[in-house]
Amino acid sequence: MKIVSVAEVKARFSAYLKASAEGPVVVTRYGKPVAVLLPVEDEEELERLILVYTPRFRTILNTARQQIRETGGVEHKEFWQKVEAEST
Repeated sequence: MKIVSVAEVKARFSAYLKASAEGPVVVTRYGKPVAVLLPVEDEEELERLILVYTPRFRTILNTARQQIRETGGVEHKEFWQKVEAEST
């Protein structure tokens, strides 16, 4: 993992894009992290990255986690039985 300043990234952007293939490149401003350059191998990976940082998705995920904590969740077998029942 490399850690570089915004000024350094601006000066050598292509080099840091290439470097991101070997590991994350953390970009700092005034010594504090502000961004990360990550390689993207395919469109599915890009979609997952974007989805993880979508506020609506994070709200849904947090709500689901809270429900699981409160109720104990649903057993694997029961989940798939419900999915199959709803799809017919």
